[in-house]
Amino acid sequence: MSQSIAANPDRLLPADPGTRSIARDLLQRVQDLPIISPHGHVDAAVIEQNTPFPDPAALLVSPDHYVTRLIHASGVPLDRLRGSNGSEPDSRTVWREFCKAWPLFEGTASGYWLRTQFSSVFGLDQEISAGTADASYDAISAKLLEPGFRPRQLFKDFNIEVLATTDDPLDSLASHKAIAEDPTFHGRVLPTFRPDAYLNIAHPTWSANVDRLIAAAGDGATGYAGYITALENRRRYFVEHGAVSADHGVRTPATLKLDAGDAARLFDLARSGQATARDRDAFEAHMMYQMARMSVADGLVMTIHPGSYRNHHDPTFEKFGPDAGHDIPFAINYTEAVRPLLQDFGTAEDFHLVLFTLDETVFSRELAPLAGFYPSVYLGAPWWFLDAPDAMLRFRSAVTETAGFSRSSGFVDDTRAFCSIPARHDASRRIEASFLARLVAEHRVSENRAHELIVDIVDGSPRRVFKL
Repeated sequence: MSQSIAANPDRLLPADPGTRSIARDLLQRVQDLPIISPHGHVDAAVIEQNTPFPDPAALLVSPDHYVTRLIHASGVPLDRLRGSNGSEPDSRTVWREFCKAWPLFEGTASGYWLRTQFSSVFGLDQEISAGTADASYDAISAKLLEPGFRPRQLFKDFNIEVLATTDDPLDSLASHKAIAEDPTFHGRVLPTFRPDAYLNIAHPTWSANVDRLIAAAGDGATGYAGYITALENRRRYFVEHGAVSADHGVRTPATLKLDAGDAARLFDLARSGQATARDRDAFEAHMMYQMARMSVADGLVMTIHPGSYRNHHDPTFEKFGPDAGHDIPFAINYTEAVRPLLQDFGTAEDFHLVLFTLDETVFSRELAPLAGFYPSVYLGAPWWFLDAPDAMLRFRSAVTETAGFSRSSGFVDDTRAFCSIPARHDASRRIEASFLARLVAEHRVSENRAHELIVDIVDGSPRRVFKL
């Protein structure tokens, strides 16, 4: 298969010629709109300091669990792909392993994004293979050394207008402040409040995190009262530094309203190490309710990313730590889980709750009906294992007939890989064009209306939902 397919103008568009023609026109309508990225994991310091990108393997292979997990599944030990226990594998050796494994990525989302990057970002004109490993390594390395191939210039070249990061509640946000005050930088890099390690009692450093949190922002209070005060204060600090959302990567979307006394009792049990698994679940569910209460008060959009069994393989976690490719989705229940939260805040003025999922079965059964009733609820874009072309089409098909287009969040790339951002957003725009083109071809939506809808999906929705 030729690498030139990455430059084919009809990639991801419908195979039927008539529908494809409609999709082309729709895509042209949004192809040059700026990128709005309201949820991702790029480090703000990389942009502030305009840090040069590392070598090809360190940039595109080793840190990308999408890539390393599939190569590992073919029998290649992770030691040969990413560092462990302080050691780093030889970059060119890692790249050779990747190129040898390249055929494994045909048909995958990772393969599509990487092929697009190789063509449009790095200018490669040859197919990745074991035989071209050294040549492609050298070509990308040369590109990385070019003075213009730095984060700030690429931010401009990629046409990024807004990029949100994901940040620890006690982060100083110094890089965000420096970027915001830099008159030579014209984009927006926004922090996102991510308190998982401070809410989940099962987190290995939870108690130490709570100590630091209360000491830094508890206003002299102690115990549960100091804990709640500190979270409120740090959220306010984030708002003052440009944050528009608070993100929550929880095991389940469970919410629970406890009175202050019961919550304090669970907090104290956890602090003493005596909390049971049931106590831990109840406390985290209560804290999700508290996060919603705080969002109503301070205006931060609340996003929930549940349904991942983190670190499924203990030996891999012990050797390589988290985010090593063995987080596995499991089935979840949204309807009952979020009801306590929605009872009190589902119709609260200006409260935005964006619900993501790794469980496709809840698209039409639970998420679309929730978003189709509650003014606060929006449908998060397909996430992680679902942010692939066919899965994105399944999402649109599953939710649109119930919730329409207006209840969607817009696309989120959820990526640490800065150079993949334009490829991911381009793929999303092509899928939206394809879905709308089918509705036009079936005389379910007029072509004029489809042109309005795709602009709103790509540009209006993320601005509206994330209060941009």
